[in-house]
Amino acid sequence: MDNPPIQGPIFLIETNKISPNPHQPRRDFDETALRELANSIREFGILQPLIVTKLEKENETGTSVEYQLIAGERRWRASALLGLERVPAIIRNTNLEKDRLELAIIENVQRENLNPIEMARAYSKLQDDYNLTQREIATRLGKSREAVANTIRLLNLPTPIQESISKNQISESQGRLLLSVPDLIQQQSLFDDLLKNNMSVRELKSRITKLNKPAEPELTQPAPTNNPENLFLQKQLEELLGTKVKVEKSGDSGKITIAFYSQEELQSLIQKLSSTGGENQPL
Repeated sequence: MDNPPIQGPIFLIETNKISPNPHQPRRDFDETALRELANSIREFGILQPLIVTKLEKENETGTSVEYQLIAGERRWRASALLGLERVPAIIRNTNLEKDRLELAIIENVQRENLNPIEMARAYSKLQDDYNLTQREIATRLGKSREAVANTIRLLNLPTPIQESISKNQISESQGRLLLSVPDLIQQQSLFDDLLKNNMSVRELKSRITKLNKPAEPELTQPAPTNNPENLFLQKQLEELLGTKVKVEKSGDSGKITIAFYSQEELQSLIQKLSSTGGENQPL
C-alpha cells in the first residue's frame, strides 16, 4: 500500500524523549523484522516520519516536554536499535486518550499494519472504554458497520485460534467460519484439521455446512394396533407357553415376541413349541 501523504511540518525529535503509546493497538513486534527494518533505515533513512503528540509536564525547574507515539512504533524501535539520536516526526496536538487511540488506529489502518485480532481489540476498546458505537467507529475509519462488527466478533474465539489468526496461520475468514460452530469440541476439531490439512475457506465452509445440517428424521412404520383378536391369541399363547408373549399384527403379516429369562427357560420353550406343533392344536 502506498504511504499516505504527509500532513504538517516535520521535526527532528530526540529518540529518548519519545515513549510508546500505552493504547497502541499493535502488540506484536517481531525481533527479526525489526532488525531488517533497522538495516533498511541504516541504508535509506526513515522514509515516513513518525506521528507523535506533545506531552508537557510541570516539574521543579519549570516545564519539561516529552512526546508520545501515535504511529510509527516499529520505526522508533528500529531507530533505537541503531542508536539514532533523533528521528523525523509530525506532531499532532491531542490531549484526550480516546483521540490518541483513534489516531493510532487510523494511522495503522491506513498502512495496513494491524493483524485482524489487533484490529478487533482496538475496535473493542473504542467501543467499551470510550462508548463509541460500531457505526461511529466505522464512520471514523471509512469502513462499513458490518465489517467492524465482524472483526470484533473474532474476540469470541478461543485464545489459541485468535493467536493463529494473529500469526497468519489461518485467515480472518476462516476464523469467522469457526465462530459459526457452537460446539467447542467440534470447533477445536475443525481448527486442528484446518492447521493440519491447510484447508481452503471453501473446504472449511463445506465441512461446517455438513456438520450443522440437521439430521433427517428416520421414517418409522406406524405402530401396529392390538385388536381384540390379537389380544385373544396373545393370551392363549401365554397360557400355553407359561411366559410373556407379544403379538404384533399389521394387515396379513406381523410378528410374535416370546420372552425368556434363562437358558433353561429357552430350552423349555423350544420343547413346548415342538410338542405343540406335533399335536397340531388350534390356537
